[in-house]
Amino acid sequence: MKIGVPKEVKSREYRVGIIPSGVDVLTQGGHEVYIEKNAGARSGFCDDDYKQAGAVIVPSPKEIYENCEMILKVKEPQPEEYDLLKPGQILFAYLHLAPQKELTRILQEKKVIAIAYETVQEHSRLPLLEPMSQIAGKIAPMAGGYFLSAHVNASGVLIGGCSGVPPSKVLILGSGTVARYAAKTASGMGADVIVMGRNLKSMAEFETIMPPNVSTLYSTRYTLEKILPTVDMVIGAVYNVGEKTPHLITRQMLALCKKGAVLVDVAIDQGGCIETSRPTTHDDPIFEVDGVVHYCVANMPGDYPVSATQALANATLSYVKKIADFGWYDASLQDDAIYGGVNVAGGFVTQQSVAKAHKTAYHELKEIIGKCQKFGGMYDRTASC
Repeated sequence: MKIGVPKEVKSREYRVGIIPSGVDVLTQGGHEVYIEKNAGARSGFCDDDYKQAGAVIVPSPKEIYENCEMILKVKEPQPEEYDLLKPGQILFAYLHLAPQKELTRILQEKKVIAIAYETVQEHSRLPLLEPMSQIAGKIAPMAGGYFLSAHVNASGVLIGGCSGVPPSKVLILGSGTVARYAAKTASGMGADVIVMGRNLKSMAEFETIMPPNVSTLYSTRYTLEKILPTVDMVIGAVYNVGEKTPHLITRQMLALCKKGAVLVDVAIDQGGCIETSRPTTHDDPIFEVDGVVHYCVANMPGDYPVSATQALANATLSYVKKIADFGWYDASLQDDAIYGGVNVAGGFVTQQSVAKAHKTAYHELKEIIGKCQKFGGMYDRTASC
């Protein structure tokens, strides 16, 4: 299979979809890998590194999209990339389609095979989301702590306090991977941390593994309203597989927050868990609503590309190889994790949570494959329904 890796074009997105060791694995397996010029430069990999591993360097994204059967990316296609997509082309990336109706429509119209990292699921694990969740969880308290400073009209509270002065109080919404690493980092910085969730098993684990300055609280609207006026920072770390994130902090509840408090909405890729959130960039990361600072950068790990690229590429490689070896449809039928990752195929939405979010028809992937085989003859790797 011909696999193409374009340079990311999202604002301040410095990660790249593959590293040289992954190129070596794929080319040794008989596949061809095409890398856009300088795609890996900010992640620490020059074009010569990729060449030595067996990749072909091409000067423009147009050549990648025109010639490759699979497009391997980090972030979802941006508007300037829409016209480059081809029918039957496999797109493997973070897509976060539930809050993105226009992108979902484009992928349907283009009849792209859209496989989302964030819905690849092995039992209860999300193996392609976990490494970035770890990094985002570590970044969140650092970013929030910086923007607690008075120069952005925040409260001016130091996250860890100092001798004779109490530390800040940090509330974390959720009890998954982001929450775990955010709690570990915030507590290590000296904050008084409260993790609020509904998974009692997960919260019991928090109590076991976290230091004494981390406590847990069962999540209800009542308890959230009671605690919001007391905290200096809120980290939104909620994720329901493939679904648009529910608004745990509503517009009305914002009035309960301290003036100068900071809200870090890590869930912004899935629509955000704070009603007043909207996606921001590393160039313009914050905004203020009613005296409360919001940090809602939609690609937080993109600013730490050397670490993030290696973590992501190590996690995705086995799935990329399986798709390349068997084709997307055989790979998805053989592997439930890949099957769950297919969000759009042949113009149909095949991920139930995405269909629900956009109030559109949901089609079971096996039915779509069956229709293509029945009416389209033998399916080749680039066929569309």
